[in-house]
Amino acid sequence: MTAAPAQPVAIIGAGPVGQSAALLLARWGVSTVLLDQRAARDRVGSKSICQQREVLDIWAAVGAGQQIATEGVTWRTARTYYRDRELFSLTLDDPGRSPFPPFVNISQSRTEEILDAAIAAEPLVEPRWSHRVVGIEPGADEVLLRCETPVGQLAIRAPYALACAGAHGDLVRSELGVDFAGGSFADRFLICDIAAELPGWERERRFYFDPGWNPGRQVLIHPCPGGTYRIDWQVPPDFDLAVEEDSGGLDRRIRAIVGDVAYRLLWRTDYRFHARCVDRMRVGRVLLAGDCAHLMAPFGARGLNSGVQDAENAAWKLAFVLRGWAPARLLDSYHAERHAAAVENLDVTSTTMRFLVPPTEADRAHRVSVLERALTHPAAAREVDSGRLAEPFW
Repeated sequence: MTAAPAQPVAIIGAGPVGQSAALLLARWGVSTVLLDQRAARDRVGSKSICQQREVLDIWAAVGAGQQIATEGVTWRTARTYYRDRELFSLTLDDPGRSPFPPFVNISQSRTEEILDAAIAAEPLVEPRWSHRVVGIEPGADEVLLRCETPVGQLAIRAPYALACAGAHGDLVRSELGVDFAGGSFADRFLICDIAAELPGWERERRFYFDPGWNPGRQVLIHPCPGGTYRIDWQVPPDFDLAVEEDSGGLDRRIRAIVGDVAYRLLWRTDYRFHARCVDRMRVGRVLLAGDCAHLMAPFGARGLNSGVQDAENAAWKLAFVLRGWAPARLLDSYHAERHAAAVENLDVTSTTMRFLVPPTEADRAHRVSVLERALTHPAAAREVDSGRLAEPFW
């Protein structure tokens, strides 16, 4: 067998995509240095909660998939409402023989903890916290990374680098000279994680169009492990979370859903969805993956999941090239395959968002028409949850 390369591959970003890439490269006998600008893991909030079967399979290959699947929750019933009426409910069965369910809900924070444990047991992965990449120079034979650290600036040389710097990887994209075309949606979204006893809701996903307690917009509720729930509200562009909390409005929002039951607020945040994609996912000896390469709305759970699939594609190809089992031109197929996947995912999620957040009056009228017809016509109700609207609103 060809010897492993002497220099480790550099991975920028220790989120789930970077963690997955490091573990997958180690599986092929390739060492990595995992760089992250944070001082330590920040275990805050649910973030990306839906991990799909294909990704559980990838994580199983590095010893983490079974635990993530076991701890996660798979909801079985999807309920969709319009105003004060239930349009329909779907029961999701899994007729296959896979050892994993179609998906599980589990917080990204917990997923990262499980992947960190796998990394701690893997001598080929060296995590380096407090390493902020401030410069990238892809060369003919290596990549030079300049990092700001608590002990000053360091230079790291690697045969290849994988950029998994996340949505805020602006410096990485700028250094590589890639275009990040796309746009943002005007409305904001509010997320709350709560702990509460809600009998009957433990295995149900609920989606509300235009409820009286969030008129003109929608709300999504997901069950998560340990009696916790994730609630997503669409809110106006001028929404101010601090004002909402100080005025008691946040409590009223939650009470409108859970009623007069005790609950604990575990985490809250607000953000805006983006739809963007780089024009190149390979720049010489640097490959871009995950949110650093593409941003999409979370409906359909295509963000983190597609990022891990980027990592899997990149890892085996880098390993084959580094071990001399394939020529360097194999890496061109990384861009060809994963950029095409990103474009398709963006098309799907953007179609969904045009229905959820109509950008024009015509789009808004179409949504109202579909939902009104769905109240009395089962066929129209099926259209709401069909491929024509791209996603079953996960």
